[in-house]
Amino acid sequence: MSTGSLTHVLGVESSLSGKAWQWRGGNMALDGDAMSLERDILAQLLMTRGVASDDIIRHAAPTLRDFLPDPSEFRDMETAAERITQAVLAGETITVYGDYDVDGATSAALLVEVLRALGNDAQYYIPDRLLEGYGPSGEALVRLGEEGSSLIVTVDCGAMAFEALEAAHKAGVDVIVVDHHKCAPELPKAAALVNPNRLDENDIAAAHGHLAAVGVAFLLAIALVRTLRQQAFFESRKEPDLMALLDLVALGTVADVAALHGLNRAFVAQGLKIMARRERTGMAALIDASKLKRAPQCSDLGFALGPRINAGGRVGEATLGVRLLTSNDPDEAREIAEQLSSLNEDRRAIEAEVQSAAEEALSKQHNNSVHVIAGEGWHPGVIGIVAGRIKEKTGKPSIIIALDPSDGTGKGSGRSISGVDLGAAIIAAREQDLLVAGGGHAMAAGLTIATDKIAAFAEFLEERLAPTVDKARLNQSMQLDLSTAPGGLTPELVRTLDQAGPYGVGWPGPRLAVGPVRIVKADIVGKDHLRVIAAGDDGRSLKAIAFRAAETEMAQTLLHRSHGRRFHLAGRAKIDDWGPREAAELHLEDAAFAD
Repeated sequence: MSTGSLTHVLGVESSLSGKAWQWRGGNMALDGDAMSLERDILAQLLMTRGVASDDIIRHAAPTLRDFLPDPSEFRDMETAAERITQAVLAGETITVYGDYDVDGATSAALLVEVLRALGNDAQYYIPDRLLEGYGPSGEALVRLGEEGSSLIVTVDCGAMAFEALEAAHKAGVDVIVVDHHKCAPELPKAAALVNPNRLDENDIAAAHGHLAAVGVAFLLAIALVRTLRQQAFFESRKEPDLMALLDLVALGTVADVAALHGLNRAFVAQGLKIMARRERTGMAALIDASKLKRAPQCSDLGFALGPRINAGGRVGEATLGVRLLTSNDPDEAREIAEQLSSLNEDRRAIEAEVQSAAEEALSKQHNNSVHVIAGEGWHPGVIGIVAGRIKEKTGKPSIIIALDPSDGTGKGSGRSISGVDLGAAIIAAREQDLLVAGGGHAMAAGLTIATDKIAAFAEFLEERLAPTVDKARLNQSMQLDLSTAPGGLTPELVRTLDQAGPYGVGWPGPRLAVGPVRIVKADIVGKDHLRVIAAGDDGRSLKAIAFRAAETEMAQTLLHRSHGRRFHLAGRAKIDDWGPREAAELHLEDAAFAD
């Protein structure tokens, strides 16, 4: 096994997907015994993800102790903690106003649980995606105030809610905003606005702009407990166990596709340990409904647990996620988890219909740098997922807009590619009066737009982002960490690679080149997954599978034009535990001719 010495890995300048294969970082010769080899691989994985050689130990096993900042570094954090402390001591009614996605649900559940542990009967409010749209509405905030809530804490929304917060302020309702989305230079009227992406943040806080809202909410919980401790609140009562909340933080962080470096890696690494204990009734029910027979892994949060929570806000009842995650009744939790699983199946069917229609419209936009696709009758609850699919298919930022002919507007959701800040572009478009509302972060954004402004909006994005998109796409390549013959693809290697996890956006999972191999068998399984059995020159064979890849050039070549040819295969190594004996397999992402 080696990392090689060529600029192009194994000499691959253009693979079957048209990419050059390159080493993720500098090359390191791997030799020595198994233990030293394991150390060398782990060190290389960390260093090629930006870790300094003298900081490997801290990153190899990320803990909160090593990565957690002082919450008071964040602007308005102390003000927010003091205002909530006042509400707790005075017995005020507090409502947590959350967004309808996983980050919003976990953020709301976290603060509700903390407040209830402090003796406050905190309530929560999740807006209906279809009827109320994204973010806090002035009408809802004022109504909650009239119903008795003197303090409202918005989570995962509010950073751009100028009109809504102004209405709440005039009605005498204090609102604290806990968010992570892009901010404008001017901030909305709020009792406190805690957001590492405020433009006036100090360097320490701004360095945590990659946190999901649930991570910011966790820091607020720390600040709140500390403030109450200073006021001797816990002399006669037990402090909340904040570490027990990390399962919520991990789920929201991964499902919101937050960058997994620094503090976020510590959140997820420790949160997975909490999740494995199954102490949260609702989380245990969610795991069971997802048919997981083992402790959840990082990928499960994004592909199994997260989509079920999301389904409530997308195509069902928006409050189901928070109800599940705050439930202490096993029967109730099981019922909600099963309902969310059913809604997730409905979501998949709706998503497939919208994606088919969007791909048909996409055929007219081959020359665009940013895809803006709109259609009537599309369910707003799935447009974000479809935008992600189109982005994956084209390698370009994509925005899907569901048009509502009854009022002449559309709800849009966008997904971007690495190196292209879509959230900033959406805010700029709003400032140009091209949008009714809009916001987001670098990789994802949401918007509301008048139908007659869609063409101008698309032209604005094209002009603003085309050079950046071209540069980002030009720099795209298949980044590899190791190469090995088939015999080197073992469960032991997979476990060694996993030690540098958890992996996700900003902390990519390691990719391997395996080969050279000859294709023994290639076929399509499921709807459109490519399955490959390949044999190497070392006499060993491997199984590889490429998901949703049946129509790709790679799949067609391996299916129909592989006779007599040798290939290098590239992808991620995973444990295949379905058979009677544990084995390693390759989740195939690319292939190239070996001769």
